Amino acid sequence: MRQLIKILSAFFILGIIQQGCFSAPLKGGLEYQIPIEYKNLNQEELETRAKLYYGLALKAGGVLNEEMSAALNLYNILNRKNPDNIIYPIRLGILYDAAGLDKYARGCFSQALGIDKNSAEACFYYGEFYYRRNLFKKALKMYQRAYKNGYSRHYDTLYRIGDIYEKFGDTEASLKYLKQASELNPNSELDKKIMNVENANKINQEYYSDTRIRLIEK
Repeated sequence: MRQLIKILSAFFILGIIQQGCFSAPLKGGLEYQIPIEYKNLNQEELETRAKLYYGLALKAGGVLNEEMSAALNLYNILNRKNPDNIIYPIRLGILYDAAGLDKYARGCFSQALGIDKNSAEACFYYGEFYYRRNLFKKALKMYQRAYKNGYSRHYDTLYRIGDIYEKFGDTEASLKYLKQASELNPNSELDKKIMNVENANKINQEYYSDTRIRLIEK
């Protein structure tokens, strides 16, 4: 425990982020390399601390505070010790995404998909990254991969796909996924959304029906 505290204290004093996907400063304009004898650190202790600070960092809404720094540092160490464990780059990607550090988030999600290109979890959170930045085509591609590879009964995946199709004006596809989401978790907010999309779908159907009639009459 004392060794771990000393390592984290050194990270905080220097004010850095050092991780396996990329290396970037948290504060200031310098990057630091701190030699660490990973084999001497306790794996269970590292993971317990990493999960703790991960939760605290997300609760803080992505603020670059000590909890965020600790979470990034710890998952960086775990990622370097176990580069084939997909959980670590996913968690790092989520943290960087929350902090608005786009380059590092993309690097970590890419690393995760390099470990397992069919990981539904990695695809979903990469989709979340793109969705938050209004890159809806890329987000949809990732959500669809997540859906295909195990998230077909995942509420947030279904909702996001339905929402993106609504944004694209494909009301029929939107309703398909929104109704699947409603089966998993019916709620008033989703009911209102489905009702709005159904109304839009009726308008679309009437428009295309009228268009076909005019074409036939010509």
